[in-house]
Amino acid sequence: MHTHRPHESRSYHRSAGTRQEMFSNSDEAVINKKLPKELLLRIFSFLDVVTLCRCAQVSRSWNVLALDGSNWQRIDLFDFQRDIEGRVVENISKRCGGFLRKLSLRGCLGVGDSALRTFSQNCRNIELLSLNGCTKITDSEGCPLLEQLNISWCDQVTKDGIQALVRSCPGLKGLFLKGCTQVWRVSEGEAAMELNQQITDEGLITICRGCHRLQSLCVSGCANITDAILHALGQNCPRLRILEVARCSQLTDVGFTTLARNCHELEKMDLEECVQITDGTLIQLSIHCPRLQVLSLSHCELITDDGIRHLGSGPCAHDRLEVIELDNCPLITDASLEHLKSCHSLDRIELYDCQQITRAGIKRLRTHLPNIKVHAYFAPVTPPPSVGGSRQRFCRCCVLL
Repeated sequence: MHTHRPHESRSYHRSAGTRQEMFSNSDEAVINKKLPKELLLRIFSFLDVVTLCRCAQVSRSWNVLALDGSNWQRIDLFDFQRDIEGRVVENISKRCGGFLRKLSLRGCLGVGDSALRTFSQNCRNIELLSLNGCTKITDSEGCPLLEQLNISWCDQVTKDGIQALVRSCPGLKGLFLKGCTQVWRVSEGEAAMELNQQITDEGLITICRGCHRLQSLCVSGCANITDAILHALGQNCPRLRILEVARCSQLTDVGFTTLARNCHELEKMDLEECVQITDGTLIQLSIHCPRLQVLSLSHCELITDDGIRHLGSGPCAHDRLEVIELDNCPLITDASLEHLKSCHSLDRIELYDCQQITRAGIKRLRTHLPNIKVHAYFAPVTPPPSVGGSRQRFCRCCVLL
């Protein structure tokens, strides 16, 4: 027969009551009495945005602690982008003030200039700000300590905004402008057809001259820029580490020579479809850029084995170079792989549609670099010419069709 034990029941109810008291809504809860506010604040500093908001609803004292600006130094609102309106950003800026260092508003379509104006007044210590896809944003300024800014696809930002940015943010190190089609609009008196042209030399030169600490620049797809940009970078931005100029087809060896001779800290370069560059660019990079780690030369069809030979014997080759992309470089042969054997840090090489590269060449490379990742594609062999006449010329990939 089961016998009732009153003392256990009393113990259970006492412990349940203790838990209820510890986590009650009262500011006099045990946890608030046992732990000093400094320790609670330290615990809260490890919580994410959602958990902090939940803690803020427990009691008045927890609300103060959870919403303390020191807990809100890094905020990413991408997961809540559909619910974020301008007033939310304004409230965050007032709450966080000078504590806030990094804020991402990627895709927050409801955020406009008014919210950014309040934000810039309250959060003067912001270092990284992402406004990627915030299409209501036009021209703004006012964060003197800003180091990185992403305004990709903010197509209402104009040249005036960028000039104000350069004046107000002399410490800017990273600037991302993908899809900013109106950043450098021409005057109203010129042809309307030109109003939607993408970034041009004039605006980027302004950035280079005003941001001497610039470390990262992405202008991929800005087909209107010329070597003048590379000259401006070389003359004004010696700390440049990352340059993405894919599909900037007007850039040449002349511009990259100036860049390489002045920007010795370059680590990552995306030169995909810079179709005018030759081995001359690789020679300059091999001599002057010893920190180069990632280099994309895809669709640079004038690059040959000789350029890779210089790169493979340069100071970056032995300990630094980690990734090289050579897709659709038709003049590259197995000799290039031989030149890269001494690149002990090389982790990945892209060789898609390099039709003079063979399986045997890749196998020999792997005997020296057994852990390297090689991405290549071998199309069927081109059919032999028909007897008694010439055949139409086409690449081996077309056989698949």
